Amino acid sequence: MKDFMLVIIGDSYADLNLSPEQIQERMGKWFAWTEKMKAQGVYQGGNALTDTIKRVSGPDRVVTDRASTEVKELIGGFYLVKARDFDHAVEIAQDYPDYDLDGTIEIREIMHY
Repeated sequence: MKDFMLVIIGDSYADLNLSPEQIQERMGKWFAWTEKMKAQGVYQGGNALTDTIKRVSGPDRVVTDRASTEVKELIGGFYLVKARDFDHAVEIAQDYPDYDLDGTIEIREIMHY
């Protein structure tokens, strides 16, 4: 088995103006997906990310505050999973709850040195 990161990309629920009830319903789908991955033995970890962004760049280590609205693609979180190969990781990603909100999962294999 190989290690993969499922990078969650999409608009924040606040930017989509979802109601508290809609957010609760979404959270239920997220918890169900997480529990399914745990039951399959592929879940390694993961977390949601806030949409507050600080960027440190360049030789002078310039710190920039960025609003989520300025970012082309907002990374909302990630999962770490074990999968046989990319096809298996894609299969795991099929239950991502926010495809209907035009969300995206980017799958990256983790390199081990």
